[in-house]
Amino acid sequence: MRHRISGRSFHRNTNQRKALLRGQVQSLFEHLKIETTVAKAKETRKIAERLITLGKKGDLHSRRIALSRIPNNNIITKLFNEIAPKIKRTSGYLRVVKTRFRVGDNADMAILEFVDYDLLAGKTEEKKKANKEEKKEAKKVEKKEEKKETKKAEKKVEKKEAKKEEKKEDK
Repeated sequence: MRHRISGRSFHRNTNQRKALLRGQVQSLFEHLKIETTVAKAKETRKIAERLITLGKKGDLHSRRIALSRIPNNNIITKLFNEIAPKIKRTSGYLRVVKTRFRVGDNADMAILEFVDYDLLAGKTEEKKKANKEEKKEAKKVEKKEEKKETKKAEKKVEKKEAKKEEKKEDK
């Protein structure tokens, strides 16, 4: 009987399970968004949200506790210096969005991401608009270049045809 046993085992022993979840959390903090199975996403969310709360505290003791959970100094530094200060929420930092079924084994897949993903990734409304405008300008430039290239190609074809006609006339 499983009375009062919490957490998922993923059919792994303790060390393998801890390593799996640590790797998931590291990838999440590095990329701000990961795709995994729903069960793994829900377990990863538990650990990651606790670490984000430690990051929001920001004191030395919290940093040491976080390093004991995720022994990667670069990731913890990013969490404490970049990610946690930008988050204004008191809880519920992450969300699990179900996406698809994996092709090989039909596992239910999900994206685990920050609720404030745009803010953390540096994508504000102004930047989004600027990106759209840049893309439009780039398309205009590409169209102009294509027109120039087609005109050049047409001129080359006309020259070749003129040479062929001259050769025919010479014969």
